[in-house]
Amino acid sequence: MAAITAALVKELREKTGAGMMDCKAALKENDGDMEAAVDWLRKKGLSKAAKKAGRTAADGLVAVKVAEAGNGAEGVLVEVNAETDFVARNEVFQKMVGEIANQALAVKGDVEALRKATYPGGDKSVDEHIAEMVGQIGENMSLRRAGYVSVDDGVVVSYVHTQITDNMGKIGVLVALKSGGDKAVLNGLGRQIAMHVAASRPLALTVDDLDSTLVEREKSVLADQARASGKPEAIIEKMVEGRLRKYYEETVLMEQIFVMDNETKIGKLVENAKNDAGAPVELVGFVRMELGEGIEQDNGDDFAAEVAAMAKG
Repeated sequence: MAAITAALVKELREKTGAGMMDCKAALKENDGDMEAAVDWLRKKGLSKAAKKAGRTAADGLVAVKVAEAGNGAEGVLVEVNAETDFVARNEVFQKMVGEIANQALAVKGDVEALRKATYPGGDKSVDEHIAEMVGQIGENMSLRRAGYVSVDDGVVVSYVHTQITDNMGKIGVLVALKSGGDKAVLNGLGRQIAMHVAASRPLALTVDDLDSTLVEREKSVLADQARASGKPEAIIEKMVEGRLRKYYEETVLMEQIFVMDNETKIGKLVENAKNDAGAPVELVGFVRMELGEGIEQDNGDDFAAEVAAMAKG
């Protein structure tokens, strides 16, 4: 019998999209003959994934999972893509996404570790299970990304916008608040901030957290725009500083104006919360995940207004 090497299994998996264990079995059944193994998988309906793999999967679900940990908490977001909204409403797909979210919490949002983690109830990895589901459901699917936040003392609060089923929808947000104060107050504040994040799409928590490449690019654009006015360099420098502050107000969460009152900065909102919480409150992290972000274009809705209206009931 021919030796079934890891390289041979990998080659068959790439050809067919079938799970690793299925590829190994196919090669064993066919004495290492690659073409015969491909046919064997096709006959068993295990190579359907390959036929779907070239199609864009920009729909699906974002799922959230939060758990308490001592006096603190932790939470994860995962995005699992499919081709259509129809599949996102499929209970089998939803169950799979929920299981993947549970596994994501166990590996603290490490997406590569998550891909290799054993899918519950079997001996296959998460990636291998998804490949099998492609054949079962008939659409291309993929685990795209995961995000994680935690706090030792305080709360992690989640919000799902356009929820399709419990803890799953089109947009998911996690907010981590550090405080020894009243948990009910913290949860209420966290939900308001999470809804704000869903609407306002901040890029970073603080100015210092912003990607320096983005900041330098923005400075360059603003400087060129200011020079077009023909003013002296000293004036141009002040113009750039002023416009950069506006950029921070648009992109940095702590500098943004709270969408639900259109006047209070998020930083001030958090600072003021100590009165109701009975202890200082610190916003230590957030994650925002929008389905298909970077794959498909935004639909152009006035999203901030939509979320603010929902919050006001």
